[in-house]
Amino acid sequence: MPARQLPLLSIGRHVLRSARTCSFRCGDACAQDAPNTSGNTYFGTVLREAISRRAVLGGGALALLAPSTGLTARTVPAAPGLSGAEPGGHPDFEPVPPDSRDRVTVPAGFEYEVLIGWGDPVLPDAPPFDFDRQTESAQSRQFGVNNDYCALVPLPGGDRWLMVSNHEYATEPLMYPDWDPAAPSEEHVRTAWAAYGMSVVLVERSARDGRLRARADGRWNRRITLTTPFELRGPAAGSPRLRTSADPEGRHVLGTMANCSGGTTPWGTVLSGEENAHMPFAYAERVTDPPTREGLRRHGFAEGASPRAWETYDTRFDLGREPNEAHRFGWIVEIDPLRPDSVPVKHTALGRFKHEGANISVAPDGRVVAYMGDDERFEYLYKFVSDERMREGDDRRSREHNKRLLDSGTLYAARFTGDSPAREIDGRGKPPRDGEFDGTGTWIPLAHNDRSFVPGMTGDDVYIFTRRAADLAGATPMDRPEDVQPHPRTGRVYAALTNNDYRGAAGVPGPDEANPRTRNRDGHILELRERGDDPASERFVWRLMLVCGDPRSPGTYYAGFDKSRVSAISCPDNLAFDEHDNLWIATDAGRRGGLNDGLYVVPLSGPERGRVRRFLTVPTGAECCGPVIGPDFVLVSVQHPGELPEADARDPASHWPDGGDSQPRAAVIAVRRTDGGPLVRRRP
Repeated sequence: MPARQLPLLSIGRHVLRSARTCSFRCGDACAQDAPNTSGNTYFGTVLREAISRRAVLGGGALALLAPSTGLTARTVPAAPGLSGAEPGGHPDFEPVPPDSRDRVTVPAGFEYEVLIGWGDPVLPDAPPFDFDRQTESAQSRQFGVNNDYCALVPLPGGDRWLMVSNHEYATEPLMYPDWDPAAPSEEHVRTAWAAYGMSVVLVERSARDGRLRARADGRWNRRITLTTPFELRGPAAGSPRLRTSADPEGRHVLGTMANCSGGTTPWGTVLSGEENAHMPFAYAERVTDPPTREGLRRHGFAEGASPRAWETYDTRFDLGREPNEAHRFGWIVEIDPLRPDSVPVKHTALGRFKHEGANISVAPDGRVVAYMGDDERFEYLYKFVSDERMREGDDRRSREHNKRLLDSGTLYAARFTGDSPAREIDGRGKPPRDGEFDGTGTWIPLAHNDRSFVPGMTGDDVYIFTRRAADLAGATPMDRPEDVQPHPRTGRVYAALTNNDYRGAAGVPGPDEANPRTRNRDGHILELRERGDDPASERFVWRLMLVCGDPRSPGTYYAGFDKSRVSAISCPDNLAFDEHDNLWIATDAGRRGGLNDGLYVVPLSGPERGRVRRFLTVPTGAECCGPVIGPDFVLVSVQHPGELPEADARDPASHWPDGGDSQPRAAVIAVRRTDGGPLVRRRP
């Protein structure tokens, strides 16, 4: 019996995200002109190159995306390509319907529990959370606000993990009942600094009932905030553009912020992306150095006072006084949760931009490759290939070697070329005559250590002004690249392109085969295969797996699957994999159509490839983030519940998770089957 249609109501209408969310998380980025004014266009000018490559490579992208028995990354077992892989198990559940209520919905036969939420104790001496009496001291020992990325690092002995959560931003009007936007108090500002950053929390499985529990542990747990010391490493460390009056050597930074998504490494550390780090800085117009002024504009730094008034209490956020402080954020951060006393690192070799996150693949020769997305309209996909090779083993010497792998290597940006005539890419999203949006691509080298490959830019310039380097190199502007995840078995790379409703507007790039819709409100997911299945290759082929939106629209595509049998999905954001060739997708649609965001699953192989099903939805005003897919559980970060236009601290729009008349609190939830069985059951 075919699955019933699960429509996405009113998909494509205006996003109903709270103005406060937009203002306090990203500075109303979607309402501003895109910072990328490079004018790079790619389809019409590279069509001949595409045709030439198709001839050289022997049949184009579809041929290269077919099964292969060639080179495979050393960290994953050799396996057929996705198109011909034997299908694994698929989670057997009835998709949940769209929802708009203030609750988490999970399928029949599943249940969820809150593991930890904003204000819960991380350290044993943390006081109970008191919404009306928040302090910097308390918050520095409690779980931070608006958790996004979530990772689990296993501890020896089994059934124990260190959970690492990012705390992306604070929404002060909803955080403090007495917040004064004209003159925030110092206590409010410093408490917010303590709410940012990251939390490391011990999670154990109960021997009694099999459920997961978060523990306030004194040995392993840790809070990393905006005042935690960090080390700058890599080729740009010590650059004059990273030096400040507080750090004349340019090698040490206080804190991390705007931490969005991330990734875990094979050596047991966690990578975190600093994204909208432009937000709290003030007075960009007072900067006099022309390259710095242009860099600030390219990253969206605003003029005048900041909306949070941080510059009132710390001059490093006043760009007129400390212009280089802006350059000390916007990096990939690495922390070692297995060493709670270690100093976290900011990696300059991976470039500076609005990092969504970074995820690691290992090349056949042992070099590591980090894939990254720059989360803004018309920005780029990047990767980094290390010089050194990873050492096997969990001994301290091997781990310390591996923790240096991201210090030296080559930084690249991606250029995409379609293989269909320009006239077949009309901006409506209907696939071209060959049936798929697909093509070939090139990784353009930007810099190798202190050597720049971009004319007119030094190595330091490339790393600190990476967007400008990619502009000059001719990278392809994409529709908000967010999570970029290599599949742990096949090595295929999946990129979430969340949306871009400015695509095709006056003065900005129009549709191309990699971004085929004008005013792209619903986003798409790209699948990329490196040449020879080698992540270190400089050539690749690609295709769009999903062109998201209302399945009833001819401008959507679900990997060729029958669209009457899918759950509609909009604005893919975070990605994860299970052990059975299924891709899990968390969305950030901002209550488009009045509906809540959720978590979806889609097989990557077999006859059900492209069959998207909605696994859960999050409460009203919330965003679904950071999924972790275990063998018998799913972790989800429920971010900013209740952030609706009409909400404030005295009249909240959500009471999740505590119910009653409580304040909403972002939290991590654990979902499992009610019988405790495996998440994915193989079909007979």
